[in-house]
Amino acid sequence: MAHGEPGRPMDETSAAMLQALFTTSPVGLHLLDPDLRVVRLNTATPAMRGTPPDDLIGRPVRDVYHMVENNEAEILLKDVLESGDPLWEHIVRAQIKGKEAPEERYFEVTALRLEGRDGKVLGLGVTVIDVTERERARSRAKVLDAVRRQVGRTLDPVVTGEELVSALVPEFADIAVVEVVDSVIRGDEPPPAPLPPGTPLMRTAFRSGQAHPPQALPVGEVRRLPGPTPFTQALTDLRPRVVPLRPGAPWMPVDPARTEAIHSSTSHTMLVVPLALRDTVLGLVSLYRAGQSPPFDAGDRQLAVELAAHTALGIDNARRFIREHTVAATVQRQLLPRRPETHAWLETSYLSVTGADPGAWYDSIALSGARTALVVGNVSGRGLHAAATMGQLRTVVRSLAAFDLAPDELLARLHDTAIELAFERANLPLGDPLRREALTANCVYAVHDPLAGTCLMAAAGRLAPVVVRPDRTITVPDTPAGPCLGATEDAPFATAEFEVPAGSVLVFTSDPLVTDYLAESSPQLRAAADYAERPLRDLCDSVVYSLPEGLGAGDAAVIIARTRAFPGSAFTTWHLGSDPASVATARHRTRGQLDAWGVDDETSFNAQLIVSELVTNAIRYGTPPITVRLIHDRTLTCEVHDAGPAAPHLRHAHVADEGGRGLFLTAQLARTWGVRYGTTGKTVWTEQSLPDGR
Repeated sequence: MAHGEPGRPMDETSAAMLQALFTTSPVGLHLLDPDLRVVRLNTATPAMRGTPPDDLIGRPVRDVYHMVENNEAEILLKDVLESGDPLWEHIVRAQIKGKEAPEERYFEVTALRLEGRDGKVLGLGVTVIDVTERERARSRAKVLDAVRRQVGRTLDPVVTGEELVSALVPEFADIAVVEVVDSVIRGDEPPPAPLPPGTPLMRTAFRSGQAHPPQALPVGEVRRLPGPTPFTQALTDLRPRVVPLRPGAPWMPVDPARTEAIHSSTSHTMLVVPLALRDTVLGLVSLYRAGQSPPFDAGDRQLAVELAAHTALGIDNARRFIREHTVAATVQRQLLPRRPETHAWLETSYLSVTGADPGAWYDSIALSGARTALVVGNVSGRGLHAAATMGQLRTVVRSLAAFDLAPDELLARLHDTAIELAFERANLPLGDPLRREALTANCVYAVHDPLAGTCLMAAAGRLAPVVVRPDRTITVPDTPAGPCLGATEDAPFATAEFEVPAGSVLVFTSDPLVTDYLAESSPQLRAAADYAERPLRDLCDSVVYSLPEGLGAGDAAVIIARTRAFPGSAFTTWHLGSDPASVATARHRTRGQLDAWGVDDETSFNAQLIVSELVTNAIRYGTPPITVRLIHDRTLTCEVHDAGPAAPHLRHAHVADEGGRGLFLTAQLARTWGVRYGTTGKTVWTEQSLPDGR
C-alpha cells in the first residue's frame, strides 16, 4: 500500500459493503434525494413486488409504495430532512394498492439525514422492513388480552356479550353481534350440536363503530334463524367461517333483514364463530369489517376461535349461576311465608325479596296473649346451600317460638343449633366445597305486646329496627348486639324493651346498611303517619322507590309493621287470693265477662271450667299473688299467672286416681295451651276458638 494513497483500500471496502447492502441485505435500503425521490434501493425493498429496481429510480417514495392513504411516512421523512434528528424503528401504518382493494400494511422505518463535507443536505438513508404480520399478531394478542381481562367478569350472559363487543369494536371488527340461545339465558342446559332447527336465539349485544349503524333486529329480540345461511351452518358443524359479502350471494335471500343491514353498513367481510362448549351450542358471534378495513384472514379466524371459547366459558358460568340462583330462589320462596299473617293489632307487610340473597328470611308468628313475634335474619353464603340453611333456622325459630321463650333465650337456643349445623358442615368430606364455607347468621327476634304497648327484642349481630312514632320521630332502639349465630364467640344475648305507641311503624331489615339509610335519609318513612288510613303496601312501595341505586336493598329481607290500639274493653284482669274460695270467684267473674262480650254458651262453659282448673292448680302448687286475665281477640285467651317457678305437667291419670285430670281436661277443651316464664313467675294460658272468629 502506498502512503500517498491511504484512503484507497478503505474506499474499496466501503464500496464492497455498499454493494452487499444493496444486493444481499434482507433489510430494505433506500437512498432518497431532498425531494424524497428514490436515488438507489436494494432488492429487499418491500415495495419491489417483482418490479425491476431501475423502474423505481427517480420516483417519489409515495409512488414506490403505492400509498393511497396516510402520508404519515412523508411527513416523518420531511421532519428528518429539516431537523436532522434521526428516526429510529418507527412503525408506519399505510394503505397501499392491492390486487382487488387497498391493503393495510405496517412498516418499520429508520431514517438518517445524509450531509456532504460542506454540510449540504444530500438526502436520506432509509431502511424499511415490512412488519405487517408481526404487528397484526401483536394487535391480535392485544385484543385477546383485552377480552380475557374484560369479558366474563359478571355472572350475567347478557353483560358478557356486551363486554365482548366492547372489547372487539373497533380494535378487531367494525361491527360485532352476539346472539345466545334463549333457553341458555334462563339457565337451562345448552342444546347439543347440531343446533335443532327453529331454536330461538336472543340478540344480547350489538356494537358498531359507525355513527348510525343499521341493525337487522334490536338487542333483546328473540327469533329463530332462517336457513341455510352461514350462521346456521356454523351452528351445525361448530366451525368458524370467513364469508366475503358479495352482492347476490345465494344465502342472502333467505335472511333479507340481515342482508339489508349488511349492505347498508358497507360491510365486505363477515366472520361467523359459534359459541360452543363441550359440543353444545350456547350462541353465535358475528363480526363484520366494512369500508377500508382489511378483510378477515386465517389469523383473524384463529383469534376469533379463542375469543369465542373464552366468551362461551363465561356465558356457561353465568348460565350455571342463573340455574343455581333460580333453584335457590325457588327453595327460598317455598320456605318463606307466601303472604303476611294477619294480626288484628299488628299489621305487617313484607318487601319483595328478589332472591339475590337466598339466605335472607322474614317471618311473623302469632303468640299467646295477642302478642306477635317479628323475625328477620340472614345466613352467610350464596345459592342453594344458603337457602337450605335459612329454611332450617326458620323452622327452628318457629319451633322455639311455640314454647313462648323470651327473645334472648330463644336466640341462645338458636345459636346452639347453628353451632351444630356448622360442626356438621366442618366434618363434610374434604372434597366437598361446602366444607370451606363458614356458617354464620344474623337474626333479630322481637315480640310486640299490644296490651302493654311495648316491644321486647334481642339480636344476633348488628340488627335493630327503625321505629317511627305517630309524632313522626324516628329512632333506632339501642339494642345490644349479640354474637352471630354459629360463631365461636359464646357471649350471652341481651334483651331490650321499648315503648311502641299505637300507630307506630316498625321496620326490620336483614341488612344494617338499609336500616341506616331508612333511619337517616328516608322522607317516605318519616311521613309514615300520612299512610295511617291507607294499606301498608302503599308505604312499602314508597319506601322501595326511595332507596338509592346500589344500596343493595334487593338483597335484604324487610318487614314493615304498623301497630294498632288494643281496646281496653277487650281484656280484663283480676287479682285473686290464695284461698280455695277464689276458684268460685274466678268462675263467677269469667261467666259475667263472657256474657258481656257475647260469647256463646258452650265456649263460656268451657272457659269457666278451664279457669277453675288453672286457678286450682295455681292455689295448690303455685305461689301468690295469682292473677287471671281474659283476652277477647280472634280467639278467647285465658291466662293464670302466679309467682311460682314450677312448671305444670300434663298427666294421664289412671281410672282409680282421684286427681291429676285438671290439666288434661284443660288441654282437651282448649285449642292450644302453653306456659311462658317471666321475671315474676309463670303464666299458664289457653286459647279457645270463637264462632266466626268473634
